[in-house]
Amino acid sequence: MTLFWDLIESPFATTFAAWVDDEGRLVRFNLNAKGAARWFKDAERNSRKLADVRRQVNEYAKGKRRDFDFELLPEGPDFNKRVWKALLDIPFGATTYYGAIAKKIGHPEAARAVGAANGANPISLIVPCHRVIGKDGSLTGYGGSLPLKRRLLEHEAKVAGTRFDLLSV
Repeated sequence: MTLFWDLIESPFATTFAAWVDDEGRLVRFNLNAKGAARWFKDAERNSRKLADVRRQVNEYAKGKRRDFDFELLPEGPDFNKRVWKALLDIPFGATTYYGAIAKKIGHPEAARAVGAANGANPISLIVPCHRVIGKDGSLTGYGGSLPLKRRLLEHEAKVAGTRFDLLSV
């Protein structure tokens, strides 16, 4: 499998990095581009192969897109993949908490494991791990930084026309 990558500028005060395979499936999306060239040493930097990713992320940032329509190819343990699939069901502009995701996937006692899987999400933003917060409504860990998590949640609430509320699902 050949991988292609490129940087994606964003208005959220960070530069993202993304990787697709030779069939255009999104393999990885990092919220911080630092060190991106080292993630997959054999990947070829190719802006043309990432044009659709860039377009959809820009539409999201401008409030013209709520859902992404990439074919995703995240790698990880089966439990993590179940968590990531559940994250895709969190509505745009809404939030939920780790325990609710644990219940949804049939492991109500696994909130901490859900938190670990959430933190291991290789396709951040697209698989919306930023929509998961603490049960008490607090912002909790986020690989892209808590200020970025807040900006993304505020952006989605504004676009959705809802009040920014840290616990809405």
